[in-house]
Amino acid sequence: MIQTPYLLFLGDAPDPLAAKVAQGIRDWRPENAVGQYRMAGCKADLGLPDMDLAAAKAAGARTLVIGVANRGGVISAAWKKVLIAALEEGFDLASGLHNLLRDEEDLVAVAKATGRMLHDVRVPEVAYPIADGTPRAGKRLLAVGTDCSVGKMYTTLAIDAEMRRRGMASTFRATGQTGILITGDGVPLDAVVADFMAGSIEWLTPANAPDHWDVIEGQGSLFHVSYSGVTMALIHGGAPDALVLCHEPTRPHMRGLPDYPVPRLEDLRDLSLTLARVANPRCVATGVSVNTQHLSEQEALDYCAEVEARMGLPTVDPFRHGAARLIEPLAAL
Repeated sequence: MIQTPYLLFLGDAPDPLAAKVAQGIRDWRPENAVGQYRMAGCKADLGLPDMDLAAAKAAGARTLVIGVANRGGVISAAWKKVLIAALEEGFDLASGLHNLLRDEEDLVAVAKATGRMLHDVRVPEVAYPIADGTPRAGKRLLAVGTDCSVGKMYTTLAIDAEMRRRGMASTFRATGQTGILITGDGVPLDAVVADFMAGSIEWLTPANAPDHWDVIEGQGSLFHVSYSGVTMALIHGGAPDALVLCHEPTRPHMRGLPDYPVPRLEDLRDLSLTLARVANPRCVATGVSVNTQHLSEQEALDYCAEVEARMGLPTVDPFRHGAARLIEPLAAL
């Protein structure tokens, strides 16, 4: 068990998106977020109290969570001094990076000497099967995006929360480090061996009651040449009945790929449905989730209205305006 509450380590994050792990914890488990630790040059700010290690310890924090995800998911050499000091101060460490805490000899040595724990969230702990595509009972919804980091996790968390508020049978299925840190369970999909990725999602979303919804956290994008593989695994392993299309309208290009334009929502819908119907011929697109964090309230409403008129699908920012309208079409499935 990862001990709570957390001190969220933002390191030297170059922009707010780089701190999306910490942002997700702050937004969905605020009771676990005591404060933030930022290094010189950090461009992210969660609006939490800035704390040094001693102040956070006095405030009750028990685990320093690496809440920043840099490109490639590595533990920066610049962070090491803070991480070692945290262990010596009595904190456990938790990380969802590809570069594992347990593989850092200096951190392992200090953790052993201080009796502290190193938690690597991005480590598969199950012998996942190879997917076989066998239909299974229950219903499944998957969030797919025009790009990475457009709000797929927030969308599915909001949908799941609204479903449970209405008394519907629903389970949020985490597939990435932040979702796992928020809920305490899931599949670290991008760390699963490629042949078993789709199988891991079949395992994560087993047969269930006919009216039960598995709400599957999306990853990557079919249009992102770096991370399209995880999206394919989710589409075929999840065999979703419903797709919610996720988009951030202010992007000048695909994240990290300046030569690649962001695709149209129509292209996302058409390609995603074509691929999803390989595993589930009944799959339909049921709504559009727009990440409007960089738009004013009126701009957000106007943009959602334009997309809804164009796409013929209920379109909202579920974090800003609630997820109710994204759930209404599901009753017909």
